[in-house]
Amino acid sequence: MLDTVLAALQEGALRRQGPLPAGGPEAVAARVRRALGTALPEQGIGAHPALHSLVTTVAEGAADPADPLCAAHLHCPPLAVATAADLAASALNPSMDSWDQAPAASALEALVTRALAAEVHPAADALVTTGATEANQLAVLLARELRPGPVQVVCGANAHHSLHRAAWLLGQPPPLTVPTPDGTLRPEALGAALAGLDGHPNLLAAATAGTTDAGLIDPLDALADTAARHGARLHIDAAYGGALLFSARHRGLLTGLDRAHTTALDLHKLGWQPVAAGLLTSRDPAELAALDHRADYLNADDDTEAGLPDLLGRSLRTTRRPDILKIAVTLRALGREGLGALTDHVCAQARELARLVAAHPRFTLCAEPALSTVLFRPTGIEDRTLAAVRRDLLGAGHAVLGRARHGGRLWLKATLLNPHTQPGDLAALLKLVEGNLP
Repeated sequence: MLDTVLAALQEGALRRQGPLPAGGPEAVAARVRRALGTALPEQGIGAHPALHSLVTTVAEGAADPADPLCAAHLHCPPLAVATAADLAASALNPSMDSWDQAPAASALEALVTRALAAEVHPAADALVTTGATEANQLAVLLARELRPGPVQVVCGANAHHSLHRAAWLLGQPPPLTVPTPDGTLRPEALGAALAGLDGHPNLLAAATAGTTDAGLIDPLDALADTAARHGARLHIDAAYGGALLFSARHRGLLTGLDRAHTTALDLHKLGWQPVAAGLLTSRDPAELAALDHRADYLNADDDTEAGLPDLLGRSLRTTRRPDILKIAVTLRALGREGLGALTDHVCAQARELARLVAAHPRFTLCAEPALSTVLFRPTGIEDRTLAAVRRDLLGAGHAVLGRARHGGRLWLKATLLNPHTQPGDLAALLKLVEGNLP
């Protein structure tokens, strides 16, 4: 069956012939309907035909992050070693909600999460999450449980939308959003917002290390000073930029990260893991006890007293995949140097693309990239035309570029996460955009 899957992946990629299927949503949906037939047939067709037809169709209709011209989102091409480890996780199928369902996987998770959390702060621990959306929700939940009164989140306009959803989901007041005209949260602006809430018993300041739109990093150390002065907890969403911890060259950009009470990290971005591979770190592991929960069939008191590890407080989820396995295999296979080199390489690619844009007479560069995201736009066209150019590239299947609004204007967004991208691929990307201009 693995041979069938690999052959189907190759056949689908050959049919697609690019980073995205041509024809747009209707054409893709039509191909899926033809391949699927009846979604729940009375009688099955067998493993090999089912695998071949549907894997081929999904591969043909995929946005392929391994294609150098697929550069819209924080959507990485997963490492082969991590993908292989994920297969083992699926085959063994441990459930990370009780020790007797995941004896070795639970021990592995405890070791690896502590090691990764120590990259942020020597005393920290971490929980495995599905990504920063869950991690940000947990950060708000911990703030609610550890201090009296409703949590007032204070964040920049550059913050991830999941902070607003977390406050809504947990029944907390809407976050106070501070303007970020240059794309980063400034300490003086945060300070003014917190001063206006003087006397509030439960303030949570949220900073970002790697914004979704432009990959910008807030001044973390100065924001930590500001939060401390006003008695606010500090949460840092480092889902994108957290991988700079592996890089000796770029680690300094995260100065101040260790001062956060909680931090969100995603290794399915810069980390090259199959989805999902997120973490929430807590500087004080004792605070994680707020998530403790009892269910007699999973963590009975006498079992815990007898030495069986209690896993139920390690997540808001019950049944949970052993996502730590692919992470652990990757860390052991590549080490800090290997992951740091990949991170340095994609950041260098972003600087090269920025250089090509700046030298091109028909394009305008927004700013030098802070991470691996480059914002640019064709010179002299309206936002409406730019949006149409992007959709034309998507519809033809030629290139996958994102969009971002910055400084009151719409920009094309190239997010470079593919370590195999070459300078010629970057030049080809600009040529495709130029070729679609009016």
